[in-house]
Amino acid sequence: MGKTKRLPVFISIFCLLTASMVTAQTAQRYLVVLRDKASSPYSTSRPEQFLSTRAISRRAKQNIALTERDLPVNPAYVSKLKTTGAQVLNTSRWLNAVLIRTTSATLQKVLALPFVTGLEYGQTIGNARVATPAGQTKAANKFGETQAKALPYGPSLAQLSQLGLDKLHERGFRGEGKLVAILDAGFPNANTVPFLQTLVSENRIVTTYDFVANNRQVYDDDSHGLNVLSIMAATADNRLYGGAYKASYALIRTEDAPTESPIEEAYWLLGAEFADSTGADVINSSLGYTQFDPEFAALDHKYADLNGRTTLVSRAAQWAAETGMVVVVAAGNEGTNPWHYLSAPSDATDVLAVAATNSLGVKASFSSFGPAPDGRIKPDVAAQGQGDILGNPNGTIGSGSGTSFASPLMASFVTTLWQAYPYLTAREIVGVVRRAGSQAQNPDDKLGYGIPTFERAAALAEVLSYTTASPNPFTDNDFVTVPWGEIPGTATLDAQLTDVAGRVVWQQTLPSERAVSLSFRQLALPTGLYILSLTSDGKRKSVRLLKR
Repeated sequence: MGKTKRLPVFISIFCLLTASMVTAQTAQRYLVVLRDKASSPYSTSRPEQFLSTRAISRRAKQNIALTERDLPVNPAYVSKLKTTGAQVLNTSRWLNAVLIRTTSATLQKVLALPFVTGLEYGQTIGNARVATPAGQTKAANKFGETQAKALPYGPSLAQLSQLGLDKLHERGFRGEGKLVAILDAGFPNANTVPFLQTLVSENRIVTTYDFVANNRQVYDDDSHGLNVLSIMAATADNRLYGGAYKASYALIRTEDAPTESPIEEAYWLLGAEFADSTGADVINSSLGYTQFDPEFAALDHKYADLNGRTTLVSRAAQWAAETGMVVVVAAGNEGTNPWHYLSAPSDATDVLAVAATNSLGVKASFSSFGPAPDGRIKPDVAAQGQGDILGNPNGTIGSGSGTSFASPLMASFVTTLWQAYPYLTAREIVGVVRRAGSQAQNPDDKLGYGIPTFERAAALAEVLSYTTASPNPFTDNDFVTVPWGEIPGTATLDAQLTDVAGRVVWQQTLPSERAVSLSFRQLALPTGLYILSLTSDGKRKSVRLLKR
């Protein structure tokens, strides 16, 4: 579709300029990669220096260790960069890079610094654009409490019920306690439109940042992010209910909608790091990159680049998933265009790339095709993305189409399902959602594993939860049994129990047996989630235990 005044059906991202593209007197943005993190004042043993308590807790729950990649850029390097005259805009922990604005003449001074290894240039990104709204539209169980009556979903019921989100709501799972980061192009009037009044009044927009303008003002710019947010968070009786309407949200602008420039992939990286440090559980990003505006055509991506390892934005998405967040992204709207295939970062291995269907579950013609060029199943799953009900910046309720709108429905499903099964890891949730798909036994390059439902996902989550330890949840009167197996030549194993904050509450050396049986009665543990780790002779197993 190219660079036009048309709104992106799905928005593309990231392009950095080479020095040859600008004059020596024109300041441009560059992503400068640093050599190392040597002599850094930061340490993985003191994560509170650079991560929120919530972010630390998320990792601890999933037994994810901090690595050097998590450490901030060495501030001494940043100070030396500033002495060249370059303006430092932001830093990237994961890439160990600094986003600067400077002229090409000063850039040469930057590149001459001994700790600078070069520039990061994003490969091509595509013509995906934001979907334009199509017009105005004038039982209790053990998981939680049933609603007193069905919510007045109005026409939004179809897009929710396809996944079983209405059933999750009935059981009391509406996103409470979960934090969702939305990376998008802007959220105009999100703080004033009536359908988000409850979200705002309950102070569940916990943080904002605009990486394009480098400030915290996100309630302007392109309407696409507001459309996406409404699908997740709106409450408008008889018109629109969001799929995770009680969750909290971090609103992050990473997309400059009027352009298609590689720098946007750098903004996406920074936005994902911001989501991580804030402690987000889920990222939704209805953005994708394949090709850039004509002046950046030399940096266009090729289909072969969508291997999950080449483009900057896909590497960033994979790094985000490895911190214990579930990353949900739109697969792209190139199904009827020459590009045809998915866009970055939906090619990343551990993200959920979402295809679009109509309300009957039939693939929307515009939805991008897989597979990934290395043969992996992509897209991963599908949700309604044709004729979705959504909110507009002027406060009205309308409709729109695009994988951009299938993605927040899937992110809502992930958010509420994870609320129902808090002891699962992000990786386990992704696995459950894939295997709960309508065509999980026969995935294809159109809808991947298909449309997941709450019923199938719940059954899989139950099996996953109870096969690693029994009983789970447990009480003070129970002996918790964990399969282990004899280890030849090893007589003992080390057992350790930690709480969700990572504090060790019990540890002991035990005989190595086929099954380890433990009682924690003497500890009088408070109700909550714990991690039991068993280690012996290179073998390690960690299980989540819920004390009731």
